[in-house]
Amino acid sequence: MRNLIYRIYEGRLASQLTASELPRHIGVILDGNRRWAALKDGHTAKDGHTAGALKTKEFLTWCSDLNINLVTLYMLSTDNLTNRRSQELDDLIEVIDDLVKTLVEAKRWKLQLVGDRSMLPQKLATTIADAEKATAKLKGTHVNLAVAYGGRHEITDAVKSILASHKQHSIDQLAELLTPELITKHLYTSGQPDPDLVIRTSGEQRLSGFLLWQSANSEFYFEEALWPDFRKVDFLRAIRAFENRHRRFGH
Repeated sequence: MRNLIYRIYEGRLASQLTASELPRHIGVILDGNRRWAALKDGHTAKDGHTAGALKTKEFLTWCSDLNINLVTLYMLSTDNLTNRRSQELDDLIEVIDDLVKTLVEAKRWKLQLVGDRSMLPQKLATTIADAEKATAKLKGTHVNLAVAYGGRHEITDAVKSILASHKQHSIDQLAELLTPELITKHLYTSGQPDPDLVIRTSGEQRLSGFLLWQSANSEFYFEEALWPDFRKVDFLRAIRAFENRHRRFGH
C-alpha cells in the first residue's frame, strides 16, 4: 500500500513540473552513507557506501528520465584522500571503482572525471580513464564524477594552469588579462554550465568544498534523508522547490 501511495505521489509531483524550467545542471553531495550503516545492526561502513552506490545509479536513471543534461556527483574529496587513510577509505575507493564500471555497462551516461587525476590510486585512475573513453560518444546525461575533488584545490589548479599557459606574459600583463571568465575556462568543468541546483542529503547544510566557484548563483536544497534512503519523491520535491524559486543570480 505504501509503495502504491508513493507511486501516486510521484506521478502527481512529476505532473507539476515544467520541462522548460528544469535545472540543466544538478550537483549532488552524496552524504549519509556511514550514518545509514550505523543505524542498521551488523552493517559496516562499506555496506553503507555500497547502498549509496546503488542509489547513485537509481538517481541517474531519474535524471535521465527528466532529460537533465548534466549531473555532478560529489563522491570523494581531496581531504578524504589526504587525511583519512584507513580501511574505510580503501573500501570506499573500491565501491567507487565498481560503481564506475557499472555505469559504463549501462551505456546510458557520458562519464567525466572532475578532480585531481594525479591523486587517484592507480587502479581507480585507470578505471575512470577507461570509462571516459568508453562513454565519450554517448548522448545521454553527462555525469561528472567529482572524485579527488576539492573546491579550493580546483581553483588552485586553475591558477596554476593559467600561469603555465601565459608564461610569455609578465605578472603585470597577466594581471590585466585575469578575469572571472579566464578562471572559469581553466576549471575542471571548463565549457560546462554552472549548476542551477545543488542538493545535499543527510540534513547537513554546508557545501564541504563542493563547486565553490561554480555554485555562486546556484539554488541549494538540503534534504533530511540519508543518501541510501533518498527516494524519487524526495528528488521530485527538490526539483519542484527549484522551479518555484525566483532566481536572482546574485541580485
